[in-house]
Amino acid sequence: MPVNKTKYYEIKKELEPKNITLVAVSKVRTDKDILELYNEGQRDFGENYVQEIVEKQGLLPKDTRLHFIGHLQSNKVKQIVSFVHLIHGVDSLKLLREISKQGAKINRVIHCLLQIHIAEEQTKFGLNEEELLNVIAEVKQKPMEYAHIFIDGLMGMATFSDDEEKVRGEFKYLKYMFDKYKDVTTLNCNLTILSMGMSDDYKWAIEEGSTMIRIGSLLFGRRI
Repeated sequence: MPVNKTKYYEIKKELEPKNITLVAVSKVRTDKDILELYNEGQRDFGENYVQEIVEKQGLLPKDTRLHFIGHLQSNKVKQIVSFVHLIHGVDSLKLLREISKQGAKINRVIHCLLQIHIAEEQTKFGLNEEELLNVIAEVKQKPMEYAHIFIDGLMGMATFSDDEEKVRGEFKYLKYMFDKYKDVTTLNCNLTILSMGMSDDYKWAIEEGSTMIRIGSLLFGRRI
């Protein structure tokens, strides 16, 4: 299925006045598909799988910004730290420590978002508020241990549902958490990004305060 350039420009027109970043979710798409959007000016692409993001990194132009948006296992961190632009789904101190450890080995600061659990489904990952507080406290207390990470914001995935009230409620909660903690700034933390909203719910997410959306199927078509 060809890349939907009409939809791409429609979404870009929506986002630009609001200064919202579009991450084009390109998992399971070819480098040729990605280059179609790259040639239209898109630079931020999201990948879910470590092997895939590593392979594509070697095939794409150097100024492509690759975001890791899947669930990242600690033992896979070292494969992506040399090039990843932003890791979206950090959901534990263990993972954050490993990212900083691997970043230290190559003297690179790795930018991250903390994932907050906002959905009804228990299969989705993320921190609750107490766990978020623990992460912020530890990063604040041990700046040298976390010298090679930088926490840029929060992200969350709403329940997969067409119930607008439910989904908006989850986005409202994430925006509340973002506003509550965005003034907590340290050497390693400054919350400026609120990543929420995908193909089916991005319009609601924008209205609830998102600054970064992750769009796949509207641009690349539904996976078969």
